[in-house]
Amino acid sequence: MSFEEAEILRERAEAFLTNSERLMGEGFFDLAAFSLEQYCQLILKYKLLLKTGTYPRMHLLTRLLRELSKISPNVSQLLEKEDSILLLTKLEDAYIGARYLPRRYEEVEVKALLRFVKEVFKPIVDGV
Repeated sequence: MSFEEAEILRERAEAFLTNSERLMGEGFFDLAAFSLEQYCQLILKYKLLLKTGTYPRMHLLTRLLRELSKISPNVSQLLEKEDSILLLTKLEDAYIGARYLPRRYEEVEVKALLRFVKEVFKPIVDGV
């Protein structure tokens, strides 16, 4: 692992979060949902890279969280609470749904995802 590689992941993650908020404001809810998923995926990979020197080459948020919870048990609360797991799997679905499927994301659901990411997911993951 290089410090530069880790920093690139962190910077891209933060850019995806910022981009998601911008896209929400412009009414591009599909892309906002995708950007939220990308933020979560990259920030988890960043934390795993810092803590272990590597990260799995895959995109499932729940699997990445399980890996990170081996190092930081506090993270497992994201996988144990019903509300959290439902929103996490909705974010996972956005990885494919917003890119390839004829699925439209609604403003209300993307707002809920953004609120979850900023108020629940981010504080827990930032604490690792």
